[in-house]
Amino acid sequence: MIDTKIVLYQAEWCGYCASVREALTELLLDYKVINVPAEHAKRTGMREIFGTTGIPSMVDGDVVIADDDQAIIAYIRATYGS
Repeated sequence: MIDTKIVLYQAEWCGYCASVREALTELLLDYKVINVPAEHAKRTGMREIFGTTGIPSMVDGDVVIADDDQAIIAYIRATYGS
């Protein structure tokens, strides 16, 4: 596993989140998962970080990507891919 500072905000039932998790696993990246509540109103911490409550969203050090599975996948492949 490759140690990273990636924190993925997601839900197990979210298909877009599953795509991101699959890409992280393919690249053998170690990351932290924060499972968010189903109700957007209860995702107050996300709004403070991302300005939105959509998932998947990711933080990797100074890099913040909100509510965009394709942008997250492109970022991790460009940053951590071989």
